[in-house]
Amino acid sequence: MLVRKSMALIAIVIPLALAACGDDDDEETTNAATSETTTEETTTDDAAQTGGGGEELTISETEFALDPADPTVAAGEVTITATNDGATLHNLEVEGNGVEEITDDLDPGQSGELKLNLEPGEYEMYCAIGTHAAQGMEGTLTVE
Repeated sequence: MLVRKSMALIAIVIPLALAACGDDDDEETTNAATSETTTEETTTDDAAQTGGGGEELTISETEFALDPADPTVAAGEVTITATNDGATLHNLEVEGNGVEEITDDLDPGQSGELKLNLEPGEYEMYCAIGTHAAQGMEGTLTVE
């Protein structure tokens, strides 16, 4: 009697195990397709976060100058990185054509970033700390 029950159990378990093995291949294919879809979505999201090909501009700030002081960029998404290469506190403000954005105050060695959507025209750039702009930390950003 015990032998019959064991044989009956084996007769049920073996086909289930074989069926499960066959299903793994299908699941792997499904998982591979899912991975590809996820990768594509991640790539699309990354492009959206970085602006998808917009202009990048780095401005070096020292006592008391911006370098470059009068850059030109294409209209649209512009990422400006201000780097404090000086010995005192600085920031960078961009103003004009309805735009007025400023970085955080930057200690020596720090950098700050502005992500802007700029229309063609001219924009003032300057350090808004104390009298830094009057001492030469100013320039004009031309957007074409």
